[in-house]
Amino acid sequence: MPNKILILFAHPLFEKSNANNALVSHIPNSPNITFHDLYQEYPEFDIDMKREQELLMLHDIIIWHHPMYWYNCPPLLKQWIDIVLEHGWAYGKEGFALKDKKLLQVITTGGRKENYSPLGRDRFTIPQLLEPFNQTAKVCNMIYLPPFVVHGTHSMDEDGYEKNAKLYGQVLEYLENIDLNIKEVSEYHYFNDWIKTKLG
Repeated sequence: MPNKILILFAHPLFEKSNANNALVSHIPNSPNITFHDLYQEYPEFDIDMKREQELLMLHDIIIWHHPMYWYNCPPLLKQWIDIVLEHGWAYGKEGFALKDKKLLQVITTGGRKENYSPLGRDRFTIPQLLEPFNQTAKVCNMIYLPPFVVHGTHSMDEDGYEKNAKLYGQVLEYLENIDLNIKEVSEYHYFNDWIKTKLG
């Protein structure tokens, strides 16, 4: 059976993002992949908690696809996390609705990869900066995967957009059709690096 994937996409300026337009354009057209644009769906931030919970229940792999905003996610995704991951449903003594579902973050950053290091301008690695999301997943009994990250979008050319977008499409096809070796994947800082070992 194929895995069902829910992409929760959150970008308040999607129309101005060349990188994210390229990534989204390479999402495979599959009945097993649901693309859910939160800013299009909830322009007034009035999130339908029950509807979102039902969507989560219908999918095996959840993707939070967003740009890095001040070392965090855009505000609507943060509100989604606050509202949808309800106590007694997603976490707590009786909150096991998301148990063993896999969570992948797909991140774009304007800054280059080397900036995200102890000696770089941003001082911390991407996995370190995403640790609150990792912990959120763990509290919800989900399996948090290393992030898929596209760095340097502010200085990227069309070939760069296309190369990263093609890889994203391959990631989604792999996730849809092949069960992950979680132990193996977890040894990598970036999902990008792990998937390249599988694609040859």
